[in-house]
Amino acid sequence: QVQVVESGGGLVQPGGSLRLSCAASGSSWSSDAMAWYRQAPGKQRELVADISRGGRITNYAASVKGRFTISRDNAKALVYLQMNSLKPEDTAVYYCNSVSRNYPWGQGTQVTVSF
Repeated sequence: QVQVVESGGGLVQPGGSLRLSCAASGSSWSSDAMAWYRQAPGKQRELVADISRGGRITNYAASVKGRFTISRDNAKALVYLQMNSLKPEDTAVYYCNSVSRNYPWGQGTQVTVSF
């Protein structure tokens, strides 16, 4: 079974940048389309970005398009989320999972955008 571990979150000022990483283990990982999700306090978990298994096709939520970039390194079993021009409304716990959400959820990584 695939397991995921997210890292790279932290406190950043508005306009700043962070890069999140998702380390995956399990033999089937590289054959799955992957995604980053986020959940803000009091809100439902939402899809932020997804990437095809080969990495050529990406999709973004309207709220992050042009600011976030998803990528993956299948050889290293890593998925990244580069976040630029961060806004306070990006504050949330960020998770990675397959597009089908069929992996156990990890702990996530907290991103806080504030002065």
